Amino acid sequence: MSDSRIEKKYLGIQLSEGVNSWHMSTFYLTCIACILLATFINAFQPFLFSEIMNIPKAEQGVVSGKLNFWGEMAIIFSVGIWGALSDKIGRRTIIVIGFLLVAAALYLYPQAKSVNELIIYRIIYGLGIAAGTCMIVTLLADYAKDINRGKAAGLQGVCNGIGAVIALFVLLRLPAVFQEQGMSAIDAGHKTYIIVAVFAVVVGLLSIRGLKAHQPAVNVHKQAISTMMLDGIKAAREPGIALAYGAAFVSRANLTIVGAFMTLWLSNYGTEEAGMSAADALKKAGIIVAIAQSVALFGAPFFGILTDKINRVSALLIALCITFIGYCSTYLVNDPFGGGMIVVVVIIGLSEIGAIITSGVLISQQTPKEKRGAVIGIFNLCGAIGILVSSVVGGYLYDHWDHSGPFVFVGFCGLVVFVWGLIVRHKIIPLNEQVIAK
Repeated sequence: MSDSRIEKKYLGIQLSEGVNSWHMSTFYLTCIACILLATFINAFQPFLFSEIMNIPKAEQGVVSGKLNFWGEMAIIFSVGIWGALSDKIGRRTIIVIGFLLVAAALYLYPQAKSVNELIIYRIIYGLGIAAGTCMIVTLLADYAKDINRGKAAGLQGVCNGIGAVIALFVLLRLPAVFQEQGMSAIDAGHKTYIIVAVFAVVVGLLSIRGLKAHQPAVNVHKQAISTMMLDGIKAAREPGIALAYGAAFVSRANLTIVGAFMTLWLSNYGTEEAGMSAADALKKAGIIVAIAQSVALFGAPFFGILTDKINRVSALLIALCITFIGYCSTYLVNDPFGGGMIVVVVIIGLSEIGAIITSGVLISQQTPKEKRGAVIGIFNLCGAIGILVSSVVGGYLYDHWDHSGPFVFVGFCGLVVFVWGLIVRHKIIPLNEQVIAK
């Protein structure tokens, strides 16, 4: 039996032609790295604001919203280009560029002397993370066969959970550890950023060796990037792709809102109401947010298997319903360090991973291989728009209405897409069934 035959499965996942276990292992490492980096940059911001840049707490919600806004503008500008470009020059090249850009941004981040300078570094980060996250969804579709792509996405969700838990349980504790060793808060923060930047470089270098070389579709080199991006937009004429685009708006906002505003809410509560130091408050906040990520880790296999067992639109609707319940429940929380918040973050953890897995599998199911990079680029663009809108609206609601405002907003966005899905679910035909019908 040939090696290619032996490597047709990876942990029970049927692999596409030419994909082997080493490619899959590297892919899942990049999944861990992307979510770790995305979780860290938002979750660590309260420490950056308070201890390194001395930004008043009353202004931190607006500053956080500005950073997310410009970061998402960079993603919106670039993600469609990254997706289409990956169809021409390969997924591996794009994801390596992404990790190196993120590393550069993390190295520069704590050296910012003003909010405007910080925004520039956030834009660099946005360009890099756009490349990484776009390729994650595309590689999942490339590497796993459709019959058990839900299982592959479930394992990806486990990796997401691992990355987030490492960021929250390990990386957020580093400043306290370094300060106990005699470092100042500023030096501890700088060292933490450098450690994470080095990690991004290492994963980028490993990706060069570990990911599969991409073979572009016939004639793809002759197509302009703008034409390929337009094809991704036109693909929304298919109701399944359009719904996946809408679900991306919600699912990407989920993760960012938790990282940016949950940590900020809990950290400020710790310093203002519980009398904690900034480092201790951040550590406490990290523990609570990590509960959500731990639930996401263990819930990922459930949603992965569910997505393969039932209609994929139905699986998405279940995730959206949980999103509405979980995020809107934050309005009922009076003590963010109390038991009620634990229940809420458990539901949020399930909704977060459920929306990401089900929307990703749906877009993979509905997208033809020759346009996969371009379509998934627009899918990620919709996610970036969701993050942008929820960051701006969430920042305003956080400062002017209630700390639960960003979460309530995302919850109602989930409800809107849920109703949309109910309306169009019977019009959505899986791509493989469309091909058979033709």
